Amino acid sequence: MATKPTACLALADGTIFYGQGFGAPGEVVAELVFNTAMTGYQEIMTDPSYAGQIVTFTFPHIGNTGITPEDDEAPDPVASGIVVHWNPTEPSNWRAMGNLAEWMERRGRIGIGGIDTRRLTRAIRQQGAPHVVLSYNPDGVFDIEAMIARARDWSGLVGLDLAKDVSCTQSYHWSEGAWSWGQGFGTSPEAKPFKVVALDYGAKRNILRSLVSNGADVTVLPATATAEEVLAHEPEGVFLSNGPGDPAATGEYAVPMIQELLARDMPIFGICLGHQMLALALGAKTIKMNHGHHGANHPVKDTETGKVEITSMNHGFAVDSQTLPAGVVETHISLFDGSNCGIRVQDKPVFSVQYHPEAAPGPQDSLYLFQRFTDSMRARRD
Repeated sequence: MATKPTACLALADGTIFYGQGFGAPGEVVAELVFNTAMTGYQEIMTDPSYAGQIVTFTFPHIGNTGITPEDDEAPDPVASGIVVHWNPTEPSNWRAMGNLAEWMERRGRIGIGGIDTRRLTRAIRQQGAPHVVLSYNPDGVFDIEAMIARARDWSGLVGLDLAKDVSCTQSYHWSEGAWSWGQGFGTSPEAKPFKVVALDYGAKRNILRSLVSNGADVTVLPATATAEEVLAHEPEGVFLSNGPGDPAATGEYAVPMIQELLARDMPIFGICLGHQMLALALGAKTIKMNHGHHGANHPVKDTETGKVEITSMNHGFAVDSQTLPAGVVETHISLFDGSNCGIRVQDKPVFSVQYHPEAAPGPQDSLYLFQRFTDSMRARRD
């Protein structure tokens, strides 16, 4: 006998997908994206950049390695929900300390399994990231018309500032370094680390760990911090973190602050939303992408060296390279679609990238960028 559906995914165009619910019963409206990574579902769920989004995993084996607190990129999952092909199974991994479905239920997140994720991914690629409503009801009762209407009425991510929602509310010091086999998370390897202020627009923990492991003494400030508050810490460098939402909306308060820092010629390094914030502060513009880049296998070309890096990405907006002003060099481009993936300012220790060099999950081809940031601060000392 066919299993009665207990979850439903309704797209704004009226398309309906039925499946089996897991996690926490309830209903949520969000933008639907797909992620092609084969590992790291826990890191993806806890990445603050996924605020306001539901993630479709193209890889079918989601949940098989379980859950471990070491893999959280934030205290709680931030993605609104997940869509998978096969329902999560019991974990089989020596690091597992729990299973995905129970973890999601405790954290109030919705999942739906038994979905034709190939069909769904094709729809996202062809039509763009849709507005959807995901509902999980163990009784299998759904108000389809109301769900479609809610998806259609949702305003979406354009014009939405979500960085304030996921940012810290108070400053704090971060000293934990990268994980290593048999030792866990380490600390800074240098006796005299460089003082760095990190602006938290939705920072992943592994970014902060990567900064520490490359010689940074990191103080994290809220997204709304002013230039005066940043400079009060006497930083040798400033880091602009990843984060969710429309960069133009976050830029309303972040861009003036960054422009004040740029005037002081101090080293600045940005990732993802931080990259977009820097570009806006320099006079460029950002655009909404059709379906964005979400995965751990995205090829990026360094336009200055010709080197190709395989990178981890998660963004639905991009810097419009046609609007980059004089004095700002495009350093990296996506080999998938040619979109901008990196910039630097001529004659200043200021650079940023659209992708995630800290990975988690993903390849480590781009970890050198953290050392480049440290080297720029060291050069200032010398």
